[in-house]
Amino acid sequence: MAENEADRGRETGMAIHEPPAGPFTGYRDAAAAVARLEEIFETNTAFLRDAFQQFLAGDIPQGRVRACYPEIRLVTETHGRVDSRLAYGFVSGPGVHSTSVTRPDLFRDYLLEQVELLIRNHEVPVEVGVSDLPIPLHFAFYDGTHVEGAAVALQRPLADVFDLPDLSVLDDAIVNGTFEAGPGMPRPLAPFTAPRVDYSLHRLQHYTATAAGHFQNYVILTNYQFYMDEFCRLARDLLADPDSGYTHFVEPGNVITRAGDMEPQEGEAPARLPQMPAYHLARSDHSGITMINIGVGPSNAKTITDHVAVLRPHAWLMLGHCAGLRNSQQLGDYVLAHGYVREDHVLDADLPAWVPIPPLAEIQVALEGAVEEVTGLAGYELKRVMRTGTVASIDNRNWELRDHREPVQRFSQSRAIALDMESATIAANGFRFRVPYGTLLCVSDKPLHGELKLPGMATDFYKRQVAQHLRIGILSMEKLRAMPRERLHSRKLRSFAETAFQ
Repeated sequence: MAENEADRGRETGMAIHEPPAGPFTGYRDAAAAVARLEEIFETNTAFLRDAFQQFLAGDIPQGRVRACYPEIRLVTETHGRVDSRLAYGFVSGPGVHSTSVTRPDLFRDYLLEQVELLIRNHEVPVEVGVSDLPIPLHFAFYDGTHVEGAAVALQRPLADVFDLPDLSVLDDAIVNGTFEAGPGMPRPLAPFTAPRVDYSLHRLQHYTATAAGHFQNYVILTNYQFYMDEFCRLARDLLADPDSGYTHFVEPGNVITRAGDMEPQEGEAPARLPQMPAYHLARSDHSGITMINIGVGPSNAKTITDHVAVLRPHAWLMLGHCAGLRNSQQLGDYVLAHGYVREDHVLDADLPAWVPIPPLAEIQVALEGAVEEVTGLAGYELKRVMRTGTVASIDNRNWELRDHREPVQRFSQSRAIALDMESATIAANGFRFRVPYGTLLCVSDKPLHGELKLPGMATDFYKRQVAQHLRIGILSMEKLRAMPRERLHSRKLRSFAETAFQ
């Protein structure tokens, strides 16, 4: 699409102002390859930013201003099989595989790992150069606000001069398994194109009021602000512990409190909380914990995980409340999901409901182990407070107001033990995006047995259970962090023809 657009400009004689591209260069050293990606990206985005400032000053060029994303490419000529134990880090067959790249400064560690694996597993150089995919002007500014604020008084449309975001290259065809490379076209090397990543980086800033660079590799999602308040308290306790390994804590507005400080030293809290506020208990290598209050409903759950996925986290967990469906359950009991009934419907077009969402052994073991340690119960005694089973997620919060006999029959047939509105969406999107996922819920009401969530009951429940539930979630993430990376990223998340990048 981008190449055709550039060709049309040249065919019509329209001048295209762009920085020099230079040839693709092969690298057998991952650090050198990533350094070249950073150099190209910084040069090309600076070119767009400078041209925009000139445009605002009235220096409007004839023709178009364009700069393109850097690209990384791998060319193989053999079907030779690499280590079959690997889940990622290799291409499935001979040919040309490529991907456009954005923000290599932000993704440096990720890119270093992926490129190193390619070089090691295929014993050929990776090639780095300039792609044919234009960088939209908005994405040359990392928060995008410079463009929108300055463009209000423009007399000439931006689209006449600069490339703007193009929905035709922002889809999820690669991760959905629907992408088809045309004859002679390279096959994708990564699950997302650069514009798709840029779009999500900007959306994360919008929804969470924190910059994408603060996000950590282990993400907890919840549906109550009570959990966020407790996370802030626990985070400060951990930050005060010199042996914890956590270096700083980030709140909405990019408000940063560093280890050893009593008060924030950077950032400014927003006048009101964003739609899905995020908090980051950070470590120097991004192996800390990010927690996001996603609010209620499958739409929010899909929205935020659509965007967090481009950061390629190592795991995300849902910690929230649910309706217990069994008479044997008590308020405050835990539910460890090992299956899902997907009646949320928001992913039906991307991942059909007939696709099974399997439990991931590493996640399940970490969650159960954390429950044992925090509650002090183990083995058969653990069954007093936790049950493993199927969680049903629906898109109608007031399902009780319908004739509930029909949904109750389905819940019984599915062996569901809990009901909520987000868990199946988060797990299914984890499966779709190849992000390890898990769910640990806490029973907060039992509508089928007359125990409805009422104000007084809920207040007592929250005071008693939220702190313990969150400690379990944090301990689970620390257990996952201690696992070898190749063990956590399971092969069961990979399809027939996968991209090499995790």
